Amino acid sequence: MTEAVSRPTLEAVAARAGVSRATVSRVVNGGDGVREPLAERVRRAVEELGYVPNQAARSLVTRRHDAVAVVIAEPESRVFADPFFALQLRGISKELTAHDNQLVLLLTEGRADHARVARYLAGGHVDGALVFSLHLDDPLPGLIRDAGVRTVFGGRPDWGEASGTDGSGRAGAQDRGVVYVDCDNRGGAHTAVRHLVDLGRRRVAHITGALDQTSAVDRLDGYRDVMADVLGESDPRLVVESDFTPAGGERAMRELLGRCPDVDAVFAANDLTALGALRVLRENGRRVPEDVAVVGFDDMVPVAEQTDPPLTTVRQDIEEMGRLMARLLLRGLTDGRVREHPPAGAGYAEGAPGSGVILPTTLIRRASA
Repeated sequence: MTEAVSRPTLEAVAARAGVSRATVSRVVNGGDGVREPLAERVRRAVEELGYVPNQAARSLVTRRHDAVAVVIAEPESRVFADPFFALQLRGISKELTAHDNQLVLLLTEGRADHARVARYLAGGHVDGALVFSLHLDDPLPGLIRDAGVRTVFGGRPDWGEASGTDGSGRAGAQDRGVVYVDCDNRGGAHTAVRHLVDLGRRRVAHITGALDQTSAVDRLDGYRDVMADVLGESDPRLVVESDFTPAGGERAMRELLGRCPDVDAVFAANDLTALGALRVLRENGRRVPEDVAVVGFDDMVPVAEQTDPPLTTVRQDIEEMGRLMARLLLRGLTDGRVREHPPAGAGYAEGAPGSGVILPTTLIRRASA
């Protein structure tokens, strides 16, 4: 039978460093009041002995768990099939890891899971929450607010007086203390559709995302902005609602071809939707871009570069959005502020006071348009 190996204690670190136990505790738990030479001796002793702080005891001192919940308001089947979520989680994970915080992933398969997530957050297991992919009727924001957990949202929320972006990258006028990170969805859609119009296309269709999400609504508004500017109004038959999935893109493209066989361009609400649309166009003998030009949104490289032909799309920095969400949350946990002040030249646009940050978008031109 193997004997248990005893772990180094706080007292052992104090003896090795030649300081008191209280001094070691302050250094290990990030407290103040220890002169740097002594703190360095403690850190060296910790490393030499391989001392690992007791997290439960540390939490009693710091009132921090060094853990952050990431709540995705989507079922498991969607999260693990859509590369958007993998990119955003990678950004979040990198930032949390850099600050020695753990990521706790919580998914919602259905309404019953909302109460479970709320109970977990209210139970004091994590220091804060990052929440994204919310739907308009989602009860999670209210449940999280009631749980009293500091939160940063991914995507513009749809309460208060929020009204989307105006094409400049500025957020709407909602400032109920809600902190969020988003991209310029409306401005990016405007750029995509303007590109198609500049190519001489006039029967430009739009396959939307799920319209119970603000990103899809903002992209639809950007499409309508350009079509109204060019034609005086947009033809409602050229807009088909979908759900951000390849299967949804296929269904919508078939419906479009049935309604408007003379369509000469498609702006798809994301790259996966565009992927489905391209499949149907190919099945129906429509050449891309000669007969129908196609533009997506996201620039998820594994998707956009592997489509046939490679996809012209609007790039949003999904991984950076994740990193920024985590950075805002950790900053708020440290100094009580939740508003980011981006470095000069970073290209971010701040929303209303206390609301969040909008990241810019860029058109990436490939062969589809």
